Amino acid sequence: MAQMNWKGMNVLVTGADGFIGSHIAKALAEKGAHVTTIIRDIKKTSNLDVLQLRNKVNILHGDLVNLHDCERAVNEYDIEFVFHIAAQAIVGPANRSPLSTFESNIKGTWNILEACRLSKTVKGIVIASSDKAYGQQKKLPYTEESPLNGYYPYDASKACAEILARSYYMAYSLPLAITRNANTYGPGDMNFSRIIPDVITAILRGGQPVIRSDGTPERDYMYIKDAVSAYLTLAENIQRKDVVGQAFNFGTGKPVKVIDLYTKIIKIMGKNIKPKILGQAKNEIDRQYLSIEKAKRVLKWKPKYDLDAGLKETVAWYRSNCRK
Repeated sequence: MAQMNWKGMNVLVTGADGFIGSHIAKALAEKGAHVTTIIRDIKKTSNLDVLQLRNKVNILHGDLVNLHDCERAVNEYDIEFVFHIAAQAIVGPANRSPLSTFESNIKGTWNILEACRLSKTVKGIVIASSDKAYGQQKKLPYTEESPLNGYYPYDASKACAEILARSYYMAYSLPLAITRNANTYGPGDMNFSRIIPDVITAILRGGQPVIRSDGTPERDYMYIKDAVSAYLTLAENIQRKDVVGQAFNFGTGKPVKVIDLYTKIIKIMGKNIKPKILGQAKNEIDRQYLSIEKAKRVLKWKPKYDLDAGLKETVAWYRSNCRK
């Protein structure tokens, strides 16, 4: 298949003021795309500033839970491709505040889908789901055939968004595909409730890092550059019959225990600090990791970074950008 030419293409990236969305927007802008995003809250600093994107993207002030705002973004900017990344993405707050999570993650998704269905210019959409949509499974690793057992509010919101997306593909032939990504980390992640930025910045500030769980949960951690390449690869193949309408797992396929992840980080930082283990993480799943065989087979995609290489780049970025 011919490589999609992003140069001059009008692309909407929802959530471009967040961690993953900002990296996708940056990669697209660097390829010459005209990137637009919808921002609800005017924050003093967001990832648009962290990655120096504010002057490189069109910023439309609006809210994804408002269909009119979604339609305006798609129509006014003649959008040809959409990356729908925006979500209430932090599991703890999502579970504490279910209604706002359902609004942003489910209603926001159906509004984007509807705006794209009504558009004459949109040629493809990539919808961000999550490995959390699988919920608790007896069989690991999760494959794309595993049922979506999202039981807690965040997990359920992602499963719902996927079902809506698939219905738009089945009923209206809307050309879309879905990503189910492992935990993603890297430069520019300012959500300090996530373990990697939290531990790194705690150490940089001379504090004792905290682990909310008991340290035993296993997760798959994917470096942001691999996540961006996953999104772009999926988008560039979306017209293929064996890709459109499908969901794909992206990760490393190599689970690591939280405590072992912690040990890797402090080793890279040249420290030897015992963490404060709280053992308090509730409604979180013990073991989660993905099979990425389908992405390897169908999309010829595989991660380029192992955990050590990704963590080294990440630590270096926080050292330069997050002093006291």
